[in-house]
Amino acid sequence: MKKAAVILSGCGVFDGAEIHEAVLTLLSLEKHGASYQCFAPDVDQLHVVNHLTGEVAEGESRNVLVEAARIARGNVKPVTECQAEEFDLLVLPGGFGAAKNLCTFAVDGPDCSFNEDVLAVCKQFAAAGKPAAYACIAPALAAKVYGNNTNVTIGNDKDTAAGLEAFGAKHQLCGVEDVIIDQDAKLVTTPAYMLGQNMLEVSIGLDKMVQSVLALK
Repeated sequence: MKKAAVILSGCGVFDGAEIHEAVLTLLSLEKHGASYQCFAPDVDQLHVVNHLTGEVAEGESRNVLVEAARIARGNVKPVTECQAEEFDLLVLPGGFGAAKNLCTFAVDGPDCSFNEDVLAVCKQFAAAGKPAAYACIAPALAAKVYGNNTNVTIGNDKDTAAGLEAFGAKHQLCGVEDVIIDQDAKLVTTPAYMLGQNMLEVSIGLDKMVQSVLALK
């Protein structure tokens, strides 16, 4: 049984991990015979968003690890405890948290900063030649980790694609139900809710992403 390390970025599409993407990804891993352990950085969120109104909740503060525990049913560890040697693959679901809490791409674009602990783990897997999958906006991190004209996708948004290419990656257009695979980097990316209009569409792409990354040697 292959074992996946899954890095979450909180809980909630606008300020954390996209819940549908995270749950569908975990379900797909189980469905295809893999086990997983969830991780998240033990840091405060960039901000807290009221998901009913879409407005920033002034004066509120939440912890990314604590919020990620909502999705993981409590079974989540600090990302500093993630060691690539203990896993076969790495998976990062999307949501704005990936671009706000794992890095600041949502705010600063190609001039963004990265959570050093998360970046170190992602680089561990890349250096070890272990397969990885990044969904939705999370390929912003993959672009930083791999660079070198590695093929990635966030769907078809030109400005976001240009931001990824500023890190040295090569963006490929991709539909919501498909994936982009870079065989040399052992990297799989899919647009998910960067393009998806419903959970069914997104589930097809995420399931293909999981199957593809599990098939990489």
